[in-house]
Amino acid sequence: MEKEKLYEQFKQLNFGEVLLDEPMKNHTSFKIGGPADIMIIPKREEDIVESIKFCRNNNIKYFVMGNGTNLLVKDSGIRGVVIKIGKDYDKIDVVDDRIICQSGALLSIVGKKALENSLTGFEFASGIPGTVGGAIAMNAGAYGGEMKDIVSKVQVLDKENNILELEKEQMNFRHRGSRVVDDELIVLAVEFQLKKGDYSIIEQEMKDLAYKRKSKQPLEYPSGGSVFKRPIGHYASKLIDDAGLKGLRFRDAQVSEKHCGFIINKGNATFEDVFTLIKTVQKVVRDKFDILLEPEIKIIGD
Repeated sequence: MEKEKLYEQFKQLNFGEVLLDEPMKNHTSFKIGGPADIMIIPKREEDIVESIKFCRNNNIKYFVMGNGTNLLVKDSGIRGVVIKIGKDYDKIDVVDDRIICQSGALLSIVGKKALENSLTGFEFASGIPGTVGGAIAMNAGAYGGEMKDIVSKVQVLDKENNILELEKEQMNFRHRGSRVVDDELIVLAVEFQLKKGDYSIIEQEMKDLAYKRKSKQPLEYPSGGSVFKRPIGHYASKLIDDAGLKGLRFRDAQVSEKHCGFIINKGNATFEDVFTLIKTVQKVVRDKFDILLEPEIKIIGD
């Protein structure tokens, strides 16, 4: 189906905001990426479910994203439909020591809610960029904590269009992975189990972690976060540094001098700029240390 006709059809179906030829660089933290044929920004659970059902039933290629904080999108963009679960699907409720939120909620906002209600356990995640849905999919973590430590239930849409509620034990959480990835599930909502704590202690912990993050990571530049997975027994950033690659630049893409695990966009970096740098870093580290660095960021596009 032609994208213009598809665009008109989606507008009539009213699954949320519908955009045509939407530049992906406006929706990724790297600020890189060509146009998506169609982008849908759903407002309700049924918008997500029905838009995905429609794509599946009509054999239309689709991709579901959150805040785009770990995506590197090709300059040619994405054919088909991008369903962006974000700002319009981000309701957060606090019930006693639990926080129940829709998958488009930002972790930073959930962290603020936890603090407001003197709930402890979410501190490690309060500075992680991205949405709850993306964090659950990859079992996001920082500073000794991971999503698996605080999740109690996850509501998902499965490949047969069934809405399921999964307990933590059913999620197959592991380092930067989960059942969401294994079974191609779509996260709709999450329940976090936290504990009552002391407001001032929680606040201080969040401030300390925010300072650590700011002092050690190149947050002043667009990036996709840590580019490579941590190899067993090593740190990717140390291997890159030891290989003499700190500050290595290709056009407007650069290995950060502040944290070698990050590749930053110094201006108008393209997909090809960043991808060339990724390949170069992989080759040099493999040649020097016989270790293959695997990308942690997701590379997508057509």
